[in-house]
Amino acid sequence: MRAAARNKVQYICQNCGAVSPRWQGRCDDCGEWNALVEESGATGVGAGPKRGSGKGRVIKLERLAGSTAEAPRTRTGIAEFDRVTGGGLVRGSALLVGGDPGIGKSTLLLQAAAALANGGHRVVYVSGEEAVAQIRMRAERLGLADASVKLAAETSVENILATLALEETPALLIADSIQTMWTDAADSAPGTVTQVRASAQALIRYAKQSGAAVVFVGHVTKDGQIAGPRVVEHMVDGVLYFEGEGGHHFRILRAVKNRFGPTDEIGVFEMGGAGLREVPNPSELFLGERNSKTPGAAVFAGMEGTRPVLVEIQALVAPTTLGTPRRAVIGWDQSRLAMILAVLEAHCRVRLGDCDVYLNVAGGLRISEPAADLAVAAALVSSRLNAPLPPDCAYFGEVSLSGAVRPVSHAPSRLKESGKLGFAQAVLPAASAGQDVAGMTTRGIGQLVELVAEIAARRMDADPADQES
Repeated sequence: MRAAARNKVQYICQNCGAVSPRWQGRCDDCGEWNALVEESGATGVGAGPKRGSGKGRVIKLERLAGSTAEAPRTRTGIAEFDRVTGGGLVRGSALLVGGDPGIGKSTLLLQAAAALANGGHRVVYVSGEEAVAQIRMRAERLGLADASVKLAAETSVENILATLALEETPALLIADSIQTMWTDAADSAPGTVTQVRASAQALIRYAKQSGAAVVFVGHVTKDGQIAGPRVVEHMVDGVLYFEGEGGHHFRILRAVKNRFGPTDEIGVFEMGGAGLREVPNPSELFLGERNSKTPGAAVFAGMEGTRPVLVEIQALVAPTTLGTPRRAVIGWDQSRLAMILAVLEAHCRVRLGDCDVYLNVAGGLRISEPAADLAVAAALVSSRLNAPLPPDCAYFGEVSLSGAVRPVSHAPSRLKESGKLGFAQAVLPAASAGQDVAGMTTRGIGQLVELVAEIAARRMDADPADQES
């Protein structure tokens, strides 16, 4: 009698999903230590398809050209949430919402669920981390206890799908969180790569077949990435990150992937005792506490997705007592700061090599676009020369290694937002200076040294030792 075939054993990295035939202390793909877990090769990551007849059915091939209808959307009623998703939730879509613990992911989704339910839509909220009583307590605190949201505390995907099959198809299904879900199709423990992938695949299949929008809540690692295999981010239609600093009272919902709308769009919320409140004009929030008489502060007219946002750039340049000066940055790219410092030293004769430099984006907002170069340079020179900048002036422009100021996109939108908030002048690249806004004076500069000369003319309490700067 032949012996039964043994199941093939594989080792799956719980950080990146890589498959290894044997256990080892360090993953060869991502370099994470002690991340390989033994799992059966019959299911999950690395498993092959089950053997069948070998014949498939013929599928119809369509032409590329043709008319298509826009994806039907369901608006939640929360304008900032709808902005980030591209205009509302698309039927049959799957979204993944990630964020640090305690940042407000469950609060945001509970408020969105209540808003949808109050609009006459059916909403189901399934929690794998909290009991129904805990969710009710949060709803009472937020004043949402009267919303007709259906609740369940369950982690088995089969039980969830069996329950949904007996009910009317919901407009929105929330799974909080995907790391707690498990399915009988995988043999590993909940939270492992195999279980997260299989559970997400089953719920996404339900969304596509039923037309319900499914929102997953995802935990994040210490590096800020959504925990589990990155393949889950590829499976869903949109990935949203809920961000915020512990010392600030506002939160930012940012889209990093969206198959039905723009990416890099943001929605701004303010956290309070009654939950999250929308901030329709983020510029007023980021500029609310600025001191116009202090050197080292410049207002940057930036763009977050399709929304213009004005934010204050703060710089502090002080003589150092250390052999190696400090360079500390919050909210901006440190390599970009090093480049601006080198350009100021080489082309503008601003001495910074013997100074500590601290740069901060006020309010905790993170900026990634190079259009902030000009505002950063203005703040650095203002602090170094002790010359306050005009309080009604906004700055934007990209600085090249030669010291030239290059034009950036969306200049009219940046100027319009600045004028709406009471700014009377703007410093921008010379190529964009012709785009005037009523009530504003624009000054175009072609080289960074021109800006340095203007700031030096406003210098107060000049130090003789700095005259050669």
